Amino acid sequence: MRYLTLFLTLLGLADAWVCNGQSFLNTASVKSNAGLPELWINERRVPPFAYMSYLGQSKFYKEVADQGVDIFCLPAYLGNQGINSTSGIKPFRPSFWLAENKFDFTIIQKEFEALTRVKKDAKVIVRIHLDPPRWWEERNPSEVCRLPSGESLRVSFSSDKWRQDAGMALQALLTWIKNSPFNANLIGVHVAGGGTEEWFYHYGEHFYDESIARNNHFRRWLRVKYKNKVSSLKKAWKLPSVTFENATIADISGRIKGDGLVLKKGNERRLDAYAFHTSVIVENISYFSKLVKENSNGKLLTGAFYGYHLFVHDPRRGHGSLSELLECPTLDYLSSPNDYRRETGVDWMPMAAIRSVQLHGKLWMAENDTRTALTRYLKDVAPEINPTGDWYSSGVWKGPESMERSASYLWKNAGRMLAYGYGGWWFDMWGGWFSDPKLLSVFQKANLLSENFGNNSKNTQSTYKPEVAVIVDEKLQFYDASLGKVTGSLLANRYALGNSGTSFDVFLRSDLDSLANKGYKVIWYLGLHELTPPEKKTIRLLQKKTGVSLVTDPSGTTVYRGNRLEHRYDGRISWRPDDLRSVFSMANVHLFSSENDVVYAGNGWLTVHCKEAGKRTISVPPTWKIYDVRAEREYPVQDGNFVLNAKEGDTFLFRIR
Repeated sequence: MRYLTLFLTLLGLADAWVCNGQSFLNTASVKSNAGLPELWINERRVPPFAYMSYLGQSKFYKEVADQGVDIFCLPAYLGNQGINSTSGIKPFRPSFWLAENKFDFTIIQKEFEALTRVKKDAKVIVRIHLDPPRWWEERNPSEVCRLPSGESLRVSFSSDKWRQDAGMALQALLTWIKNSPFNANLIGVHVAGGGTEEWFYHYGEHFYDESIARNNHFRRWLRVKYKNKVSSLKKAWKLPSVTFENATIADISGRIKGDGLVLKKGNERRLDAYAFHTSVIVENISYFSKLVKENSNGKLLTGAFYGYHLFVHDPRRGHGSLSELLECPTLDYLSSPNDYRRETGVDWMPMAAIRSVQLHGKLWMAENDTRTALTRYLKDVAPEINPTGDWYSSGVWKGPESMERSASYLWKNAGRMLAYGYGGWWFDMWGGWFSDPKLLSVFQKANLLSENFGNNSKNTQSTYKPEVAVIVDEKLQFYDASLGKVTGSLLANRYALGNSGTSFDVFLRSDLDSLANKGYKVIWYLGLHELTPPEKKTIRLLQKKTGVSLVTDPSGTTVYRGNRLEHRYDGRISWRPDDLRSVFSMANVHLFSSENDVVYAGNGWLTVHCKEAGKRTISVPPTWKIYDVRAEREYPVQDGNFVLNAKEGDTFLFRIR
């Protein structure tokens, strides 16, 4: 604290912060209600929906504010390089960190002014990208990544000096906001870093860092893991000559190719490399979120991107330690974009096991970067930022052609958030993606539905919860010699699950014990590698209570009824939706649709997104009465069935009464 006070005195900020004791005016927190985390601001539960743009403008802020959205995410950058090191993209905004002990918050002031000009009482989460400027990297050559070629590439996330300096800059920003007119707006900080602000390593094809900072960090980590017992390290690594002073991290660059098989335990040096590699990211997120909490006396919300284990299967990217991050007491929410297979009739699920996130009291916030008919390529909006080539001008960057389909996609986003009890922000990347009344009205209605009904299951006859649980192993990728190909083939079953006609919950392997009293009719153990004796005991106990269990690994799938073996499918890793429906029917799982439709049911809501056009019969529990949210009318249900006349890609949202 003494050094921070001295530092801020140099900035002319210490008197206001230390002497006057200026505090943040808002208090934001996450509280659990009936097992679902909710967002609270100033002791009032609020809809957990926000708006974000890399290139925010007042006109776009006003459009969204007019729909009743109160929360806005504003970007801020320590660095002056693009958000990734591969595409050549230029910075979205100037850095506010100009030199050592020198900051210019003019750009931050302009961001706040553009928003408060049209919504004075807007609530703001600042997304701060903590990668340092190029001048810092040049001044601190021992703190940047060293590739096998000897070249340097961006900051090393093992750098203590980076964390200290970036932390000082973060606190300087908070102090400036605290003493500005925008103190009345700030409610939280989203700590971001690495590739695309999502805590991916910047290492390109190499994913390797031979810097002194990383080597020293690894040796400290080994001392903690092996409790400072060098004999334990020697035994685990099977290297009599290794010590804590000379240990080096295994080569995980990919230069040494695997055979595509999932390895057995035994190569502890390699496994330690991946465990350390991912824990570094967890340490950094925890470090910066703690700074925010300490600076604000616990009043500000904290969040981060992390845990993309369902979608990003390469362990070198750094997203294999979500279970550890969920233990962080100073982190309130976690985020990811939705699955990037953005096709009609596909479940765009979050990239993490969100039921585990919620189980640990963290709010999930989806980044709904949904392309629309108004989406324009970056080169057409901000050519000075766009890199050469077609990196941002093809594939997933193109939106649907019709406004009707665009609205349907947004309704699908909203329906999933409501049914699974999480929040998110509408990510208008370059601006103008949602500038149409048909699209903006989705924001308004989603906000109203969340505000008026919240956890809707408490106010209805419906006590329905998903009856299928899926248990995944985020650390399977550590054992995957193919650098994620085997892991990816197993987890690709999420697409069949999304078209199975019912809803499902996804948990991390580390939360197996929590399923004992949840009453799932089907549990799918998907890719759990080398179970421990306690885990085997837990699964046997769960199987006694579960109608049907599936166990899938790289060798195939085994189906059990209770503890009795039902069938063994050798070599069967991938499942189709109709095959899953057959298995679910064995356990009397309620199937809402027999077509390959996407269904979100839970929390008092039912969403049906239709893959194909035509009539289909939707089955619901016989006591349900349903209200069509989009048409604003009661929907006729007869003997537990109703008929939808759907166009391809239609999305229907019902409130259960």
